[in-house]
Amino acid sequence: MTIAYVLHQSLYLNITNRCPCSCTFCLRQNGDSVGGCDSLWLEHEPSLEEIVEALGSYKLDSYQEIVFCGYGEPTERLDVLLKVAAHCKSQGNPPVRINTNGLSDLIWQRETAPLLAGLVDMVSISLNASTKERYLELTRSKFGLPSYDAMLHFAAQCKRYVPKVVFTIVDVVTSAQEQEACRRVCERVGVPLRIRPYES
Repeated sequence: MTIAYVLHQSLYLNITNRCPCSCTFCLRQNGDSVGGCDSLWLEHEPSLEEIVEALGSYKLDSYQEIVFCGYGEPTERLDVLLKVAAHCKSQGNPPVRINTNGLSDLIWQRETAPLLAGLVDMVSISLNASTKERYLELTRSKFGLPSYDAMLHFAAQCKRYVPKVVFTIVDVVTSAQEQEACRRVCERVGVPLRIRPYES
């Protein structure tokens, strides 16, 4: 079972397969891994102890960052994520990043950005689209149309508690026109945009 894996000089943590979205472009639709690592489908959700043990197998200061990103939405296990982040901080490890769909507030039915303060150094949020309708078409979020505004609100709140916040869109699902529209959304929220290549 793959809990930790290395990609782009960062150490990634795969802590859940649960996700409120079923994105049309998600790697989960086409396979079971990324970057040549072993399958990211988990046999069970790893305990806090299992995650810490997995971290212990790596020389952490040799990586650029520790990233919560696997085959599910990491904030589905926000309590465990925060405890692992606290463990990483106590060990003086590299910066901690969360790759997220930004729907944590809807998952937990409360504002969650304040919980990240002092534990998470960067939050990368999948913007995906410039309108709520296009967003829902791409992500197929179980929360429906309210998902888009909730994601934007989460991003705005993260700016208050996390040193670095970015939005991302995937190059293969956005035209040049849509990318420009997404830039305008990012400017409105005050969060920079990164257009990322599709990982296969």
